[in-house]
Amino acid sequence: VKWNRVTNSSGPIPRPRHGHRAVAIKELMVVFGGGNEGIVDELHVYNTVTNQWFIPAVRGDIPPGCAAYGFVCDGTRLFVFGGMVEYGRYSDDLYELQASRWEWKKLSPRPPHNGPPPLPRLGHSFTLVGDQVFLFGGLANESDDPKTNIPRYLNDLYTLDIRNPNSAVWEVPPTYGSPPPPRESHTAVGWKDSNGHQRLIVYGGMNGSRLGDLWMLDIGPMSWSCPVVSGPCPLPRSLHSAICIDDKMFVFGGWVPLVIDEMKLSSHEKEWKCSDNLATYNLRTLAWETVAIESVEDAAPRARAGHSSVNINSRMYLWSGRDGYRKAWNNQVCCKDLWFLETKKPPAPTRVQLVRASTHTLEVSWGSVAIADAYLLQIQKYEIGMKVISNVSGVQRIIVAPKTKPLVTVPQGESESEPDQSKPMDVEPPAAAASTTADKAPTADKNETKTELPKPDSATEESDCPTPPHETTTTNQTDSTKTVSASDQSQTTLTTPSSTMATAEPATREATKSTEATSDDTLKNEAPTKPDHVWHDVAIVKSTSLIVNQYLEKVDQADPDAVDVVNIPDQVCKFSAKNGTLRKVLLEPGTAYKFRVAALNECGRGPFSDVSAFKTCLPGFPGAPSAIKISKTLEGASISWEPPTSTNGTIQEYSVYLAVKSSQVRQNPNNMQFIRVYLGSIPRCLVPHNHLGSAHIDCSTKPAIIFRIAAKNQKGYGPATQVRWLQ
Repeated sequence: VKWNRVTNSSGPIPRPRHGHRAVAIKELMVVFGGGNEGIVDELHVYNTVTNQWFIPAVRGDIPPGCAAYGFVCDGTRLFVFGGMVEYGRYSDDLYELQASRWEWKKLSPRPPHNGPPPLPRLGHSFTLVGDQVFLFGGLANESDDPKTNIPRYLNDLYTLDIRNPNSAVWEVPPTYGSPPPPRESHTAVGWKDSNGHQRLIVYGGMNGSRLGDLWMLDIGPMSWSCPVVSGPCPLPRSLHSAICIDDKMFVFGGWVPLVIDEMKLSSHEKEWKCSDNLATYNLRTLAWETVAIESVEDAAPRARAGHSSVNINSRMYLWSGRDGYRKAWNNQVCCKDLWFLETKKPPAPTRVQLVRASTHTLEVSWGSVAIADAYLLQIQKYEIGMKVISNVSGVQRIIVAPKTKPLVTVPQGESESEPDQSKPMDVEPPAAAASTTADKAPTADKNETKTELPKPDSATEESDCPTPPHETTTTNQTDSTKTVSASDQSQTTLTTPSSTMATAEPATREATKSTEATSDDTLKNEAPTKPDHVWHDVAIVKSTSLIVNQYLEKVDQADPDAVDVVNIPDQVCKFSAKNGTLRKVLLEPGTAYKFRVAALNECGRGPFSDVSAFKTCLPGFPGAPSAIKISKTLEGASISWEPPTSTNGTIQEYSVYLAVKSSQVRQNPNNMQFIRVYLGSIPRCLVPHNHLGSAHIDCSTKPAIIFRIAAKNQKGYGPATQVRWLQ
């Protein structure tokens, strides 16, 4: 694990404080209450993706400022209970905040049938486990006069079902076993084990002295237990924070006893201090584990108590709190810093997608990983073997891809009429490695070969090559993209056609795009060459897209997977020769390349993504049609499109194909069959209902009908655009 300090945050940064609480809504950290010089009633939100604070405009039954209260989050609903509203006066009020509209509402849950409602309190735990909130312990004031504070430590347990908060009822559940002793300023986290059993983990706190015991409540039988723990136990503490990430509980800071051999001050010094200790408890093995943390100054948060911590995408975000000091000191200073603890290597990104291709470049993108600081892109060149077989009719030809090769995808481009460059793409995997061919297709030894066209109502396409599973990704397109390679950076102007796969909504919703392969650019009549299984580094980048025009090949290959923990560069990492000299290799026209990408962070390199393959363009063929629109009419489906941005001559005709039902598709959804439903020179057509009735409904993500559209010039058909028409 490794601490990272968050710097250069924008927006209205909240004032430093202690006694506040924070919860997470996806990538947002919501902070409320607490204070230093007076209790704060502000609500602040921090966006971990944009590194920006903002103050939402709240409305409704806005609660007064409170400190040391209970705060939980269920989806977009936040619940606040109890806390100190002023010195000596504690609250037993329950509020709900609907974050989708930032509206507060005061709730009035009914008392339990078997006892009184919860006392006003502070320093309690308020933990969501399943659909229930568990309220445990805290500190109440026995005096009716707020100015006279008679502390009463609690160990009562209440539950509150929040599925319908307007009719919520406090419950005092019967429990078995000895409960934890009374306490306040402890922590409680919810945990679900691999068998689905849920538990409430109570740790530490204060009841006149610091506590270091750990208790578990098994939610099923509602039984308390104090497990025998092993490993190096941390010092007893209170006002610490604790979160659960997977099977580990991370505990930070708080007030701890002052170890005698560290005391160098006078004997009247109070025997407790603030801690900067990070402790990890393995909930599966019931053992405290030693955490390796950098001991460099300013490489970790300072000692503090009364801070907040939340789990966002397996990162522990820690903010503010009272600065560490000995109790004899009179000044109280609160920390103003924000940190996160990186706890694991990032998962694999989604499969690399093709944005557009030219004869010498491939612009690729991939899905972002929440905890990635950068990405390592690797490439591998290989040749594709394709064979042409005849159908039983003797007329129609079917392209079959070899089973041993991964999917090859050829150029994709952006729609000229796409107004929103940041609109998410509904990207789907191409259904086959090759499509039905039209009149001409390139071969390895001459420019063209004659392939007969299938009849309009019976043409089919089959592929023997199963397509690997494909994740849906979101691609952000920008007005300009920098070409970045392993050894240099330059601006590249794309002049060759694009090929896309698009998604169209019913009615007139604009199609979005991904890439589809066609036989015209994948036919090879020669035997496949021996594959080179060595992966080559392209670059380490912070963005999730890159224009690739070259890669670096090691003359002396040592370990192609040697990249592990790296120093993340500002923009692009230029690899240096460590295990031999490096040779710059440019991408070649009409050549297929396999890609994979891995995410990197401070904990190291995560696993590589699934492999995908794309092909650079051959000169002379048209690009793929773009700006596809599909709308529903009384007669069927009306489809229109724009000609390719690069025609390389005159467009002679277009072909539109429809994926249809077949037994092979039911057995393997990747083996789709297509019939041609349009052949003509006009860039629009109407697909009647009799064809749509036989359409295959692709349910890989959202149910959709699949079309393919390709353009032909004097040299032949170019790559096709695949369109998913959402149903």
